[in-house]
Amino acid sequence: MAAEYDPRYLDGILRFNRGDFFEAHEVWEDVWHDTAGTDRRFYQGLIQAAVAVYHAGNRNARGARRLFQSGRRYMSAYPSPHLGLDVSAFWAALEEALADYLTEPVLPSARLHADRMPTISLSPPPTAWPAA
Repeated sequence: MAAEYDPRYLDGILRFNRGDFFEAHEVWEDVWHDTAGTDRRFYQGLIQAAVAVYHAGNRNARGARRLFQSGRRYMSAYPSPHLGLDVSAFWAALEEALADYLTEPVLPSARLHADRMPTISLSPPPTAWPAA
């Protein structure tokens, strides 16, 4: 059984899964601006997750840690799944990918563990994905 999702939500997922974290954040920000209600914090959490990864990729440990923590806090209120996303699995995988940036002190050898980066999939899947 397939589900209908906001095409911008799906577009952000495609961008996130391609590693275009800043672009994913931009697309999700548009959805967030247009959302008034219970899903608003959910989208804000996704935005902050994408920017946390972006910061880690630029070796900005403070920004990565701060946005990871606030994004996870925003999304902790949502059950898994929410809007098709397994929220708890997503944050657990993201925590592994960002592990080097979530400790104090951050070592000079810190790196983003791209091999541990979550790939977002939805259950139920969308009826259609936007054109890439």
